[in-house]
Amino acid sequence: MLARVKRAMLIVNPYSSAVTPRRVELVEEVLRDVVELTTELTRGRGHATELAAEAAERADVLLVLSGDGTYNEAINGVGGHVPVGFLPGGGTSVLPRALGLPRDAVAAARAIAAAIAANRTRVISLGRVKGRRFAFSAGIALDAEAIRRFDARGRTADGRRPGDFAFAATVLGVFAEARLRFEAVLEIAGAGRAAFVMVANGSPYTFAGPLPLRLVDDVRFEDGLGFVAPRALRPATVPRLAARALRGRLGSDPAVLAGVDVDRIEVRCDRPLPLHADGEDLGDVEEAVFEAERGALAVLV
Repeated sequence: MLARVKRAMLIVNPYSSAVTPRRVELVEEVLRDVVELTTELTRGRGHATELAAEAAERADVLLVLSGDGTYNEAINGVGGHVPVGFLPGGGTSVLPRALGLPRDAVAAARAIAAAIAANRTRVISLGRVKGRRFAFSAGIALDAEAIRRFDARGRTADGRRPGDFAFAATVLGVFAEARLRFEAVLEIAGAGRAAFVMVANGSPYTFAGPLPLRLVDDVRFEDGLGFVAPRALRPATVPRLAARALRGRLGSDPAVLAGVDVDRIEVRCDRPLPLHADGEDLGDVEEAVFEAERGALAVLV
């Protein structure tokens, strides 16, 4: 339960795809009905982490209007000291949508304001890899490579990232370049060899427009981590695995390594491979340990 809330910090990434000055004003109007609000605009990469650490010291709640990258920065700054509300401001904004909040930022602000007024929070777990927390997803190889290439596209003239369709085209480009063939290039301790691994802290793993993609089976935010790791991908198996992935049953395929509600996943790679956490490129790794931090964060929902 929350103590009586008096002070809140709202972190806004003004370059997120769906953030405009008018939308910020409307969100502020809703939130000021229940809190004394201070709004802070991020000025660059890493700034949200600094602001979140400041909020942990002087605010009763932290609110973040942005996309998933800024949410990730915020959870790495705030610790577990104050409850956090995530408002959708990015092109996809996986985290608030996965937590059941409306896709519209103003509607989500009303839901979060109601949660503040009712002292209502939900305690969730977080993941950690390479010293960085993540809220919903992480992975090595395939999806991390797609994220890296997507980032390489740069930003539009107004500083915003391309949208979901551009990301989908990037993923298809990775598949086309490999001719739908991915061999085992990493080892998951206690499980076996695989072509890539996707690790989830909640479900869905991501969204394609309005469509939730539950790529990792049976994962709940309150539990440990889940993972899926196809042993290999070949043209003949891609349609079957894709169909299972869209139904959220990829882990039930005999050609896929999988785990549910686990505290630790150790991965060793044959060569340096890209790693991501919540869609943020963390560079190449030859080994990585994914760990669950249970009960790490109170969220407003």
